[in-house]
Amino acid sequence: MKLLQKHLALAALLATGLTASAEVSNGLAPEIADLSPKSVSWAQEAQLPDLAQAFISTAPAERQDGIPVGKLERADALLAFAAEIAAGQHGEIDSLLVAQHGKLLFESYYRRGRVNYPHYQMSITKSYTAMAIGRAIQLGYLTMADLDKPVVGFLKNVDQSKLVAGAGSITLAEAMNMRSGIRLDEGQAKELVKHPAALKGQGQIQAYLEHSAPIPPPPMTMQVLEAAVPGGAKTFIAQELFGKMGITNCVWETDVSGLPKAAAGSGLLSRDMLKWGLLILAKGKWQGEQLIPAAYVERATSPLSLSYGKSFYGFFWWVEDFQVEGKTWHCVEGRGAGGQFIFMFPELDLIAVITAHHKGMGKMLATAPNRLVPAFLPK
Repeated sequence: MKLLQKHLALAALLATGLTASAEVSNGLAPEIADLSPKSVSWAQEAQLPDLAQAFISTAPAERQDGIPVGKLERADALLAFAAEIAAGQHGEIDSLLVAQHGKLLFESYYRRGRVNYPHYQMSITKSYTAMAIGRAIQLGYLTMADLDKPVVGFLKNVDQSKLVAGAGSITLAEAMNMRSGIRLDEGQAKELVKHPAALKGQGQIQAYLEHSAPIPPPPMTMQVLEAAVPGGAKTFIAQELFGKMGITNCVWETDVSGLPKAAAGSGLLSRDMLKWGLLILAKGKWQGEQLIPAAYVERATSPLSLSYGKSFYGFFWWVEDFQVEGKTWHCVEGRGAGGQFIFMFPELDLIAVITAHHKGMGKMLATAPNRLVPAFLPK
């Protein structure tokens, strides 16, 4: 059976033009030349031409970006998977990166994927926002006890006398667990954005809490961060989180409030997405420094509430168990529309990053665990 799988993998490589030399194509990953921050956006990314040939490396290059690298010794299974991705069998995938035991072992780019171009992030932006709250706790600007306090208590400019019923009791933990119980009405939201000046700063959250029963949780979280840290949320994220992790080639769009968007709008390199997985599996440590309290990481990545099916939700991070080869494997995930994923399998000390530009989520949520886990099981 193993011999047959090896022959099938090689056949797949040959069929897509990825000959056996793909196993040793360990040179420099594809880049966009003369890239400037002003040229990075979702619209510009959509205009990137597809790569003429997929880049696949089983010995990723050291890029001085804080990510240790190594060589993937057992490569057949991942190469077969990569060949299928290159052939379009799994949709519009842009990159697949895999790390184990703290080292990047497999790096591949397809279609619009480039090693130096920040990939636009949708809902997975919320996951990064949650970690910014954790950093604020580590530095003492917030406490673990603050997680269970009402959000409006942090927002001194909000007139609580005008809030809709129940809005004043929503805690920070409930907001990050998407359990405020209410949502923003689309018609009311359209009316509110017609008056952007009134939405600056805490005016945004005042309007949401005052004029509508529905309340969107992610902006509430960013508002708390803005109120809690010196210099504001944008500077804090750039210096105390991204700066500490060596994330420099990135973007984060500004919301109508003037704060960084929290529901979507960040842009990160695939390699920098991998850093979040490394940070979480290290229980909040980055290169020996405790950036985020281990207790916070544990709570943020716990199955706090059932979202749908077998998917649970923590603080803007997903939690799910997968059945692979007769065994249950625990997985923590960052997910974003379009097909952006960070998969973390703690038992295997395994991390995978996948980016795509699907119209929907794609099928990788179900596919990836079944292809990745077997490739790293002990023989």
